[in-house]
Amino acid sequence: MKANAVFYIIAIVMIGAVFFTAMLVERNKGSSAQGPRQSGEGDDPARSPQPDGDPQAAETAEVGKPAPDFTATDAQGNTHTLSSYRGKYVVLEWFNAQCPFVRKYYDSGAMQELQQACGDKGVVWLTICSSAKGKQGYYEGEALTNLIEKEKSNATSYLVDTDGTVGRRYAAKTTPHMFVISPEGLLLYAGAIDNRPSVRPSDIEGAANYVVQALDAAMAGREIETTSTKSYGCSVKY
Repeated sequence: MKANAVFYIIAIVMIGAVFFTAMLVERNKGSSAQGPRQSGEGDDPARSPQPDGDPQAAETAEVGKPAPDFTATDAQGNTHTLSSYRGKYVVLEWFNAQCPFVRKYYDSGAMQELQQACGDKGVVWLTICSSAKGKQGYYEGEALTNLIEKEKSNATSYLVDTDGTVGRRYAAKTTPHMFVISPEGLLLYAGAIDNRPSVRPSDIEGAANYVVQALDAAMAGREIETTSTKSYGCSVKY
């Protein structure tokens, strides 16, 4: 009787071992068929990079590389495309009429003088407002026309970027935030307008104006000493 019991126990153990081995074999076959796990496979979709259907949307502004192209509408409803100004130097100025750092330059007349001086040298100056509708700095219609007239701007055009497309493409963070682009379409400078981050107009005189420095050096065929700085001012109101 005892011998029979031992026999049954041994039989059960052997059957279990065979069954377990078969399961392992099948599992290994499945893994081999799937192939090795690729980097990022099975990751959280929110963290995995996804291709963007719009090639331009992937472009970002980087000094020394082609400036991202864009199309925006001015206060009169006319469209402007950056690439249409190829062959000329272009300055991009991010603007918010209610920002004290912007007022520093406009109330003193320094920005208008700089715009005029650049224009006299054939530079295209595009003032851009990326304030969203209902946020500080947003103007439209007659109010916008009156604002531009009041500011006595000498910019080539005032562009309205209400949805923030252009601002985000250039990672514009403050008003002002300045960019200088070469006739070949390369981004030469990005950052602050000068080296004195204050709202005092008295600080403008004697300050190192990075926009002027970049343009003067580029036009003279010299290397630009300062190509990138941290911008200062009010945050862009996206």
